[in-house]
Amino acid sequence: MIIESEIQSTKKKIISALKDLINQKNFEPGDKLPSERMLSERFNVSRGNLRDALQTLEYYGLVKSIPQSGTFIADIGITAMNGMIDDILGLPSPHFKELVEARIFLELKAVKLAALRRTADDLIHIENALADYSDKVIRGEDAVQEDLLFHLAIARASRNATLNTFMLKITPEIINNFEQHHVCDKDTAFKGIEEHKTILDAIKNQDPFAAKEGMKKHFKDLYQYCYNVD
Repeated sequence: MIIESEIQSTKKKIISALKDLINQKNFEPGDKLPSERMLSERFNVSRGNLRDALQTLEYYGLVKSIPQSGTFIADIGITAMNGMIDDILGLPSPHFKELVEARIFLELKAVKLAALRRTADDLIHIENALADYSDKVIRGEDAVQEDLLFHLAIARASRNATLNTFMLKITPEIINNFEQHHVCDKDTAFKGIEEHKTILDAIKNQDPFAAKEGMKKHFKDLYQYCYNVD
């Protein structure tokens, strides 16, 4: 966790340096930033760390990377950009409980939309994800990643790109925390197979109410566990 903290600290320092550069050089919306090579040399950081910082700014819509062209300031105005960067720099690393709350909030909405909007192709993806999860659990192997892929398949079926993006953003941190806290024991994993099947059936039947209720039941143990950990 110390390494992770150092990575976040480095990224925030680079983002802060980028903010100072934008203001010092009076960059305007649509202006092109210096190349990654030039920026990494200017800030004395690796290109990998610089790219991570730029990707964070792009995720929040503050810059836009165009292949073969470079990275450009978003068209939102410098005052708004400065305020948003300050907010980004002030963001703490998410706590496990906060990740769980965000995940539950997103997925209860996603599963209802998936039940209404899913396509035949979506059903195939969800079914395949469930099969992979079930196979791992039956063999007695860790299935945290397969479990999350099942839920990501549902988010994809929601046909809401923004909601799906949020799920993709928090999934790596969720996997890391699940493994750290050993959330999914053997009994929970086996029960998860049946709960996943119930959710899948509701999506197949295009029943948003049943889908949401199935997801709420599925999350009950996770929610209780979350609020029993320090």
